[in-house]
Amino acid sequence: MTPGERVETGHLTGAEYKSVFRRHPAGVAVVAMTHDGRPAGFTATSVISVSAEPPLLAFSLAATSSCAPAVAAVDTLAVSLLADHQRDLAVRFATSGLDRFAAGGWHRLPTGEPVIDGAHAWIRARVLERTPVGGSLLISLLALGAEVRPEAGPLVFLDRAYHRLGPDSAL
Repeated sequence: MTPGERVETGHLTGAEYKSVFRRHPAGVAVVAMTHDGRPAGFTATSVISVSAEPPLLAFSLAATSSCAPAVAAVDTLAVSLLADHQRDLAVRFATSGLDRFAAGGWHRLPTGEPVIDGAHAWIRARVLERTPVGGSLLISLLALGAEVRPEAGPLVFLDRAYHRLGPDSAL
């Protein structure tokens, strides 16, 4: 073995892996689409920017998620990046077994995708790829349109709780 070479002997357990990412802050989004004429959506903290040219983003969701069939069927969807005052919406869209859209707080774009009212930003996107990875699906998207509200701060998820960034959070 050469200096600096690592030998892989196993991998992290699920609990060990989760403990690492609990301490890694993530932006909070609602991914929403229209499936069979009805809105469907869920809270996601896995949304990432992939490329600026072309404008690509991605997210993941559990293959067993109640929204997985909708994500598998749609061509386009919307990703609403939640504002720091939208904790209740994040909780609602993360809760199983209820109509997440019944309480309002959203509207449809002219193209039909649901977006969350008052979100920090939203992106309308076309699904490019759906890739099974472990027990999840990795969804790659091409951004088609967006709107940003720079006056709204982002909602952040850290250590199983929602947070807002304050004026002292910048270094």
